[in-house]
Amino acid sequence: MNPSISTPAPTYTLNARNAQQRLPVTGIILAGGAGRRMGGADKGWLNWQGKPLIEQALAILHGDCTDIVISANRNLDRYAQWGHPVVSDLTTAFQGPLMGLAAGIHAASQTWVASIPVDSPWLPHDIVRRMWQAKGGHDLVVVRSTKHWHAVICLCRCDLLPQLQCYLDGGGRRAQGWFQDIPFAALTLPADLLRNCNHPEDMT
Repeated sequence: MNPSISTPAPTYTLNARNAQQRLPVTGIILAGGAGRRMGGADKGWLNWQGKPLIEQALAILHGDCTDIVISANRNLDRYAQWGHPVVSDLTTAFQGPLMGLAAGIHAASQTWVASIPVDSPWLPHDIVRRMWQAKGGHDLVVVRSTKHWHAVICLCRCDLLPQLQCYLDGGGRRAQGWFQDIPFAALTLPADLLRNCNHPEDMT
């Protein structure tokens, strides 16, 4: 089954949770990838269970984040219809999700950011609160399964931007690489919650 492109009306709104219950966190949706394994599609607009992946990602973040930033490199006006700021990488070469993370931190209004990829619709809707509870005294929480790191699913204090930017300026692109010299906490989740929609068959 080939994934279809969904064209929804921009009807997304935050739920009714009291703003005082939200965390001092800007949510970042990483939607700037090249989608090479999806034939070059902008994955945020692929339909998953009746809704585009961008809408699924917004639903995951909106309950616990004070605000949300979408990091995208294509269809910027279309993403902006959801009512959240849209930021792009400083380069146009699709150099990986850390570029999107850096752009999102630059645009964040809160002290902390929580990032998720747009193509992980199985993430629990309390993922941000779980990371918040796991941080202890650390400035960074990184999510993992028992076998693999999922380093772009993270909670990060914005003060760590200089370390991230230094890593990027030095040519680093591997998501697991930038925080190896930073004390961090890990949150372990079941692998089936951390799956990505990387291939057309993942969209069924």
